Amino acid sequence: MNTEIKSFHLCIFFIFVIIFFSAYTNKAYCLQKQGHVKKFNFTSAKIVVPQNLSKTEQAALQMLVHEINKRTRIRLSVMDNWPSASTPVIAVGPVSKLRDNPGPFSQSLFHSSTKGHAEGYTIKIEKKIRKAPTVLILGNDARGMLFGIGYFLRKILMYKQKILVPSSLHEATYPRLALRGHQLGYRPKTNSYDGFTAKMWENYIQDLIVFGTNSIELLPPHTDDISNSPMFYRPQIDMMVKMDKVIKKYGLNAWIWYPMMFGDYSKAKNVKKSLAENKKIFSRLPKISAVFVPGGDPGHTRPKAMFSYMKKEAHLLHKYHPNAQLWMSPQGFNKKWMQEFYTLLKKQPHWLTGIVYGPHIGISVAEFRKKIPKRYLIRRYPDITHNYDSQYPPPKWDYAYAATENRESINPRPTQEADIFRSVNPKDYYGFISYSEGINDDINKMIWSGLGWNPETKVRNILRDYSRYFIGPKYADNFAQGIMDLEKDWEGPLLNNSSVYNTLRKFQSMWKGADPQQRLNWRFQEAMFRAYYDAYDRRRLTYETNLQNKAMDILQKAPRIGSLLAMSQARTVLNKAVEDPVAQGWEKQISKLADALFQSIHMQKSVNKYYAEYTRRGANLDLINYPLNNRIWLEKQFDRIKKLKSEKKRLAQIQNIINWKNPGPGGFYDDLGNLGNQPDLVWGKSYKKDPGYLNSPHISFNVGGARKQWRISWQRYMQTLFDTPLKMHYSGLDSTAQYIVKVVYSGDHFKRKIRLMADDSIQVHSYIKKPMPVHPVEFNIPQKATENGSLTLKWNQAPGQGGDGRGCQVAEVWLEKEKFAQSQTN
Repeated sequence: MNTEIKSFHLCIFFIFVIIFFSAYTNKAYCLQKQGHVKKFNFTSAKIVVPQNLSKTEQAALQMLVHEINKRTRIRLSVMDNWPSASTPVIAVGPVSKLRDNPGPFSQSLFHSSTKGHAEGYTIKIEKKIRKAPTVLILGNDARGMLFGIGYFLRKILMYKQKILVPSSLHEATYPRLALRGHQLGYRPKTNSYDGFTAKMWENYIQDLIVFGTNSIELLPPHTDDISNSPMFYRPQIDMMVKMDKVIKKYGLNAWIWYPMMFGDYSKAKNVKKSLAENKKIFSRLPKISAVFVPGGDPGHTRPKAMFSYMKKEAHLLHKYHPNAQLWMSPQGFNKKWMQEFYTLLKKQPHWLTGIVYGPHIGISVAEFRKKIPKRYLIRRYPDITHNYDSQYPPPKWDYAYAATENRESINPRPTQEADIFRSVNPKDYYGFISYSEGINDDINKMIWSGLGWNPETKVRNILRDYSRYFIGPKYADNFAQGIMDLEKDWEGPLLNNSSVYNTLRKFQSMWKGADPQQRLNWRFQEAMFRAYYDAYDRRRLTYETNLQNKAMDILQKAPRIGSLLAMSQARTVLNKAVEDPVAQGWEKQISKLADALFQSIHMQKSVNKYYAEYTRRGANLDLINYPLNNRIWLEKQFDRIKKLKSEKKRLAQIQNIINWKNPGPGGFYDDLGNLGNQPDLVWGKSYKKDPGYLNSPHISFNVGGARKQWRISWQRYMQTLFDTPLKMHYSGLDSTAQYIVKVVYSGDHFKRKIRLMADDSIQVHSYIKKPMPVHPVEFNIPQKATENGSLTLKWNQAPGQGGDGRGCQVAEVWLEKEKFAQSQTN
């Protein structure tokens, strides 16, 4: 009996030892961390790859090793045989090749559940066969291996001298859109690209790959831009070749955006010049997958001449790149040219692969698809880089932002870009290559690439991956939320939005906890720049609005203290914006961050300091103190009024300034570009349904230059595109009264004619050119239009316009009773 007891105790002892050492072994690879999600420690891992990797597959492998080393200072060893069972392994490669050397695993484990889908991959963790865990990254093909590596890099946690892999890591996926790309143009117009070195281009293209990009669109040297930049490291054609070699190295699609820049293509000499230039480009590039020729913006060419030329271009292209595709777009075509375009397409030329849907096309993608023969693919060309005068302007954007941060600022718009992406049925198009002019839209690129892979992906998850991978694991949630906050800060009247200060405080807190290396990270610097700029804008807007209110209070006293003294005192108050500015500490931080961005990523936030081409092209450091009230316009009025010899006339003119917005008893006033003063505007569809505003009105802007002397209400206005009318509706009118409409036409197309109708059938005025210089104009409203106590006003520009579609642009509208209007005139 004693022997049996001893044997039992000995058995228990050995079981305990086995459990103990098993737990100890697992502890070396598993950690309980971050919400009790297990993470395996892969710090000492080996990378196992099959033999005979292709050059593209080798490039993918190099990317994996390099990106881990860059973030952790750990250089993982690569081998084609399996290490000891106690060493963690990352087995990576095309599934067909990995099966040839499965190591301790059955070949059946090396099976991709996305078999048959191009670019697909499967990632899983095997924890039982070996003592140490094994990550399997199984690509359906070379690109599948590449994108599987990208997914792995996005999801793991990389610290200095530590690599952690979530135990839940498992994905079997393939892309829903076959084409997912971005345009990267080495030219002066961009806000940063012209300062990129060849190495910087490769790094940035790798970043895009990690989020699922499979296509890069290059630009030739000859476009609608100047031919040189002080930022260039190489001549444009040499850099184009370098970039194309990088694209080929990673096995991506190499596109060229190639506008027709030689004038009238119905002339043989211009065709000859253009083909000669094509030959120089086509013969030098190692890889061309497709050439896209835009019909306009730039290169405005009649369809007949365009089709004739592109047939010749196709022949030349195929001489050097036999399998390259040729695409075209009808951007900016007027009604006549569009009809000619559709007629020529019906002949279905064999040299044409597909049609690009880009800016300045006046119908939706769904409508466009119905008009294009089925044999032709459709590619989207979304503008993700511009804030106004753009294809997809942000909704309810405040004038203060437009005047300062301007057209091409740092503009993360994750949820809005998702709305834009999802506004089109994926069945209606083949894929996309976005329009970008720099790294200001970096987050937008990643959103489009991520959704192009899987349209159902949650935006916040893409942002978490972005933050984890580019900023650091501890920032995955907080930085992602910060990006969402930056987007939210751009919605609605800035004067009412104190949350911009909270956003800044959040980023300041993250910055304070960052190490020196993270503070050198240009993506972190961009977010900080935006957060400071938004907060500085609001602080100035509040201050300058109060100064203007004080100045107007002084002008109210003019009858008592005299016109000249009142204007002098009002001017003194207004000038405090310049002489006694606010938030100077924030302005200094913005300047420091602009300098840091120039050093880290060659971003050009100033024309003079950093060699930017224009302020509209991202150089908004030069606009940081652009007036946010009517100071300049008021001072101009004071100078004019002061010259009047009669005190009575001076006082009358001051009274007109004070009563500018007053429509009188029973009247109505709308400042259509003011987010808080559009009570009578007829809105259109929601942003999700119509983000391009093809059927809805939207606010736009014309700021800077000579417009600086305009009233703010003229620098912002309501706009509709192409043949869509702009409508206002009034109710509760006096059916016995005679009304006058006073309107300010503004915008950027003063040669385009505009017409005003009442209740659809009564013409208030025929097609006229918008007055320049800008000023209010008056028109009688026929009493028949208001006899039922309501009125609808409808503006439209002359139908069939091409170009950018802009022209119906209305800034201010007064609907006044005739007696009051006459008294104001007198």
